[in-house]
This record gives sequence, C-alpha cells and structure tokens, in this order.
Amino acid sequence: MEVKNNVQETPVINKWRKSGERILPEKIDHFNQPENGYNLYPVHPLGNNKIFNDYSSLASWIIEQETVIIDGYIGVFWQEVELLLQQEFEKKNVKVNWIRFSDHIKPTHEIAQLVNPFLGETKSVWGKKSTLQLEDFFESGYRSIQPDVECEVNIVIGIGAALIDWNAPIIYLEIPKNEIQYRMRANALSNLGADKPASAAEMYKRFYFVDWVVLNDHKAQILNGISLVADVQHKSSVNWVIAKDLKEGLKHISQSLFRVRPWFEAGAWGGHWLQENIEGLNKNEVNYAWSFELIVPENGIVFESNGNLLEVAFDFLMLTENQSVLGKHSSIFGTEFPIRFDFLDTMDGGNLSVQCHPSLKYIREEFGENITQDETYYILECNEDAKVYLGFQEDINPIEFNKALINSQQLSQEIDIEKYVQVHDAKKHDLFLIPNSTVHSAGANNLVLEISATPYIFTFKMYDWLRLGLDGQPRPINIEHAFKNLNFDRKGIVVTDTLIAKPAVIEKGEDWALIHLPTHQEHFYDVHRLEFDTEITVKTNDVCHILMLVEGSSIKVKNKDGQVTDFHYAETFVIPAAAESYTLINTGVGRAKVIKAFVKDDVNFGAL
Repeated sequence: MEVKNNVQETPVINKWRKSGERILPEKIDHFNQPENGYNLYPVHPLGNNKIFNDYSSLASWIIEQETVIIDGYIGVFWQEVELLLQQEFEKKNVKVNWIRFSDHIKPTHEIAQLVNPFLGETKSVWGKKSTLQLEDFFESGYRSIQPDVECEVNIVIGIGAALIDWNAPIIYLEIPKNEIQYRMRANALSNLGADKPASAAEMYKRFYFVDWVVLNDHKAQILNGISLVADVQHKSSVNWVIAKDLKEGLKHISQSLFRVRPWFEAGAWGGHWLQENIEGLNKNEVNYAWSFELIVPENGIVFESNGNLLEVAFDFLMLTENQSVLGKHSSIFGTEFPIRFDFLDTMDGGNLSVQCHPSLKYIREEFGENITQDETYYILECNEDAKVYLGFQEDINPIEFNKALINSQQLSQEIDIEKYVQVHDAKKHDLFLIPNSTVHSAGANNLVLEISATPYIFTFKMYDWLRLGLDGQPRPINIEHAFKNLNFDRKGIVVTDTLIAKPAVIEKGEDWALIHLPTHQEHFYDVHRLEFDTEITVKTNDVCHILMLVEGSSIKVKNKDGQVTDFHYAETFVIPAAAESYTLINTGVGRAKVIKAFVKDDVNFGAL
C-alpha cells in the first residue's frame, strides 16, 4: 500500500472542512441505506434512550454535575463547543466558570523543540513514534487550579484537561480521523501546541508520529475516569452517550461481530470501480485510489439509539475489549489490532509505484512501529489485461537497477521496469504474497483487496512512472530507504514458487469447501476462502476472523446468540475471538465465497 502524501483535490464544502465526501449524518433517517449493496454507514444498535442529541441536553447534564472536565482529541473546535454550551447555560440562567486548559500549554517554540526529534528529515514523510507524554506539552501551573465555589458550574476545557487533579466527571470529545484530515486540508486546525497550520503533509506527519500517539496514550490513561463521550464531528451540534452505556455496546460487539465505518481517498493512480459501484460516493471526485475498509488507526465504529448516531474511534474497542476481540493473540498484540483490509482501485487508472516495505528490524529502529507492513494482494475484480509486478528477474543486477532508478529520478527518464521486475497476469481470486522487503506494484485495471499487517504508510517508492501527484507535484521517491531493505533473493522461479499462493482444498462437504491460500512464512497471518451454496458454520477457536464476501451478492451471518446480520459484496466485517462460532448463510444466487484472514497460531515477533 502507498502512503497518502498528496493533498486531495476536492471541492471545499465550507471553510472548515475540505472534502468531497459527506459527513456522517447525525440521524439514521438522514441517509438512505441501500437494501442491496455496499453500505457506507454500518451502524450498531445500542438500545433505546442511550444516545442524546443537542447541546441543550448536554448542558443540562453538566449542570447536574456542577463541576466537570471536558477533554478530547486533536481537531475539536474547542471555542465552538464552549460557545454553544455557554449559550445553553445562559438560557438556563446558570453562571459558569470556564477554565481553558490551553492557557497552560507551553510556548510554541518549546513544543517545537519537544517534537522535532520525532519528525525525521524535513522532506521525509516519516518520523518516529513519539515517546512523549501529554503532560510534557503543558506548564506545571495547572496543578494549582481550583474550582470557583461562587459559581454554580465549574468547567475546565481543552486537550489534556483531565490532567488536572479534580475529583470530577470527565466528558471526552471525539472526532473521526478522516474528519480531522478534512479540517486539516481546510487549514481549520493546527497540530498540538502549534500556533498556525502547516502544510497538509507536515501536519499529517505530526499527527501520525506525535499527536495521535500522545493523545491515544492519554485516552488510555483516563479511560476509567470518562463519564460521557460526545461526538463533535458536526460543527454546531453534538451527539453524546454515557460512557457506561458505550462500554456495554463495545462489550456486545466484541463478542458478536462488527463492521467499522469505511472511508475513501483519491490518489495519483486511482481508478473508478469503487466510484461506479458503491452508492453514495461522490461521482464528481477525480477517482478513488483507496478505501479504508479496516485500517483501524483511522476508522471509527458507529452506534445508534433512537435514530441518533454516534461515532467513536476504534481505539475505544481495543482499550476496553482487546481480549475478547483478539482471544489467544491478545497477549502478543495488546491493544493493537494486527490485520487490515483495504481496497486499491486501479480500474481504468494507473499502476502503483514500484515499491517495497521495511523489514521488521528496520521499521522498529527507524520508525518506532511494533510490526511491519507485510502485505498480500487479493484480486477482487480485474480486466483481462490486469497485471501485478512482483519480485525480481532472475538476472537482476542491484547496482544496475539502482543506477537506472537514480537516473530516472534525476533526469526524468522512463525505465523499462520489466527488465528488472517480473510482471504476472492477474485473475480474480489470485493471491499475491508481498512479505516485507519484496519489490512489487499493482498494475492498472485491478481492484485489489489488500490483506495486510496494520501499518500502512511505510512505502518506499522507487519508480513512479514519471507522473505527478494530485497536487501537481512529483511524489516523493525513496530509493535509499528501499535499497536498505530490498531482498534481491526474491527473483526468478523463487517468485512463482513462494510469492503466489497455491490454493488447496483442506476440508469439504456436500455443498461447501474450505480453501487454504497459504501465505509466506514471514506473514504472521493466514488466509482461507469459504465457498458454500447454502450455509457453513465456522468456529473461531479463540482467534479473531476478518472476512469479506468476494463472490456472490449477499450473505447473512448468524452468531451463537441468534443475532443475524446482512452483508453484501465487498463489505468487510470482523468476528471476534469471543464469538466462538458463527454461521454464514448464502442469500444470493450461485455459490458464495468469503475470504477469511486470521493470525497464525505460531506467530512470534519476539518482544513487542
């Protein structure tokens, strides 16, 4: 998968949000869910009277508490939240003492010195995951702040507010990662402690390596003290839930099934299959290169109650229920979800860059990640001329290849890439194996389901076909990083023998079969395909399963508790380890085929 290092050229919807994609509706009746087809807005019922709408009800709850702490994530419009709440307090004739925690943040130049060691080279898209704590960003004076006893209500508000040592309920303000980036692209926000916006690429790098890391750690530390969670992705309204009710909802899905809310991005090589086949996507977007089907560091989970919708980051699920989700592998991965599913759409688009990903040792030492970007390409759709570039030619000369790449970069010279890299025909249901350090690229006219380890931005591009990004600028080329990682032994017949899965039937019945698509020995996850005419029952064996319908129009999934959920072609869903078993029921015409990815039993990374 390629890093998202281009600014998306889409219409400015307003001054605070730059995207051609619709914001998640506040209420379930504000969008039409397709009866048959891919659903952009999967929701999980929370029960009646659990999610509340508007600032008036939130203000009433705060008045009852008298003293509260309002903390939250980067990207929240804090002044707007304070203003809207203050208007409600004034309507109720309540005097409020507002304490803005941002008044205690360190000067911008001091914070720049703090974070710079984690931001890598200026022109690089990568840094190293921060080891800072949120309190490092603030002056110590906040420790002496006390409520004003003469005021009816005392509120301390802002990022980090829960650092204050008050015995008071915490309200946590949530905002999805995609909406943070849409606000970022509109220059409507800046990084933690920065006094103004930077470029989109610079801000994203800061988010990924510093802000999100620090704030995720802070969220984990204060989790047990959070009394209420509010979704503030809409600028002038709010949906909120009592934390106890949210945790009960998270517990339920951790023992049954769930689907995260997907989101979509354009790219230099992007295609049009997603755009043409998924109802509700922006038909005027230039293309869609990626779908964040299950890239959980940037996905959210949507709950529903009385028609009101509330989205929380996937972090909440893993912080509260990681053992139920991951089962026997929770001791290895902790609160990190290990596998991702995403689409790479090159249908009527272009080739991805010729690229590789870092070794485990390299990604840990250079970037601070725990696991590396081991990938596979599952071909979901393709045209007859579709290709995948994978592995080196038998006669590869690394020195000559390096020289050709450098000349291309410096002199804008085209390369006959097939002189160095093998090209393979792509057919529906093929699985190409891309362990770290392997040269590869998806060719045009594919819809690739990328099944991978979770890390997703560590792509070392070597050759990008001399094209420009959507911002009109050349995309970064990373030949030096690549050559520190490339495995030149993956060449010739080794490629076809070890890097293209050889399907084998491992179980079968009267109208079903279980197909094994073996992954590489370096992959910590494996892949099965379940094929069935009527239905098939599967045990989790205390392992999390990630699934997608890859042939057929629709299925039902029945859990052991009798819950039945519908899924359609190309929708990703997760069966947690704690679900124990589930039945897939074919509700379409013809044989249904479902891909299942899961962590291998013998996985061992050493100390994570």
